[in-house]
Amino acid sequence: MGHQFKKNIIIVDDHPMMRKGLASTIETEPGYEIVGQFEKAEDVMNMIDSLEPDLIVADVSLPGMNGIEMVKNLIFQYPDLKILMVSRHEESLYAERALRAGAKGYVMKFESSDVLMKAVRKILNGGIYVSEEISEKLLMNAMSGKSAVSESPVELLSDRELEVFELIGRGRSSNEIAEQLHLAVKTIETYRSRIKEKLNFKNSTELVFHAVKWVENENQL
Repeated sequence: MGHQFKKNIIIVDDHPMMRKGLASTIETEPGYEIVGQFEKAEDVMNMIDSLEPDLIVADVSLPGMNGIEMVKNLIFQYPDLKILMVSRHEESLYAERALRAGAKGYVMKFESSDVLMKAVRKILNGGIYVSEEISEKLLMNAMSGKSAVSESPVELLSDRELEVFELIGRGRSSNEIAEQLHLAVKTIETYRSRIKEKLNFKNSTELVFHAVKWVENENQL
């Protein structure tokens, strides 16, 4: 096979084991080559020109700029870029956001490697990949003309606010959240007050109560 048939793929995930797993799975396919592995969106933005990837496989939760923000930035600069999002987050939460941002697919992290490869192949062939449940949901919504999750107040939150809301629901303090997202505690406090405003919570207690309930519901799906 000549060089032109090689597909160059970049992996973005802040867990070394996860990167390794994704890389070795993808490289079992002849003609697929991992040309870069990064843990931060910012590094990808700096390197993308020299690597010329055919596909980027990226996690939603990254330190610093998160995966969905990265997709928006990359697609703005390279409208034809193919990006597959992988996440341990419920698909019902992030798949629609990822596609709206310009990603071409979304796969849950605990899916089998067959599913991952199916998604990679489909996207490289110009298709879009989401699970059947989600594509049905998106179709139904398109037909009824509304966005999928408008019944959830969480739709009002930005990607970053949603991440903070989720971590609050998992019982993390502002300090812990700041550490995990590599942001200043003051920034987290700003997000908290914005979330309270957007969702009309009177105080922190109400915020925490709803965040916890929301996380519990998400995990039952």
